[in-house]
Amino acid sequence: MSLQGKTLFITGASRGIGREIALRAARDGANIVIAAKSAEPHPKLEGTIHSVAAEVEAAGGKALALQVDVRDENAVREAMAKAAEHFGGIDALVNNAGAIKLVGVEKLEPKRFDLMFQINTRAVMVCSQAALPYLKQSGNGHILSLSPPLNLASRWFAQHGPYTVTKYGMSMLTLGMSDEFRKYGISVNALWPRTVIATAAIEYELGGRDVFKYARKPEIMADAAYAILSSEGRSITGRLLIDDEILAEQGVSDFEHYRYDPNGGKLATDLFLD
Repeated sequence: MSLQGKTLFITGASRGIGREIALRAARDGANIVIAAKSAEPHPKLEGTIHSVAAEVEAAGGKALALQVDVRDENAVREAMAKAAEHFGGIDALVNNAGAIKLVGVEKLEPKRFDLMFQINTRAVMVCSQAALPYLKQSGNGHILSLSPPLNLASRWFAQHGPYTVTKYGMSMLTLGMSDEFRKYGISVNALWPRTVIATAAIEYELGGRDVFKYARKPEIMADAAYAILSSEGRSITGRLLIDDEILAEQGVSDFEHYRYDPNGGKLATDLFLD
């Protein structure tokens, strides 16, 4: 398995899991399109499209940094065209950009719901649609979205129903596109972490780094994404996968090195998993 010479278009790749997926693929010599809004440093969140581009090239890959707002379908189409022209095509789309607000219906501002819907659910459709002409030409095209299994237990709706709806929308589109794009030989999957992942976004949303004691490093998601994106012939498609589940299928049995804090407590299970 190798991603050498393959072109990956990764949304939200300026930090966190998207950055790790980019760096993992770069070690194979892949071409990485870092498509995100963060062109200038954020006061609270590290990383920009330019800093990740430099890291990708240092890791052995080739990089193209594009400032893109995934809510803007015209900008997305233009970015896909630039990426395909620059690298000669697109082999994989990773829908990693996301927005989160863990609030119920009573207190959530409608404009915040609009933001989550546009960046989560709608962007999967917009980006997949824009990437499709290039993925058809790949010969082994992939779409991977970072969204969860469809767990219909009521507590996942009662506590933060609006966010749940937007993430489940991504997963439902994944299942639909896997069948819809079967005739093009394109694999379509979703990936979600078993545990909380130590990223700046989680720190920012949950209000501190204490949760990192119970988290895994984002490298586990990058390795899981690599296993999916390097698969061939639709051998993995139409699945809503968990990171350690797909790695176990690849023969990995020890996950301790992914723990953020070796001396931390029991790992915290991520949202939507029982």
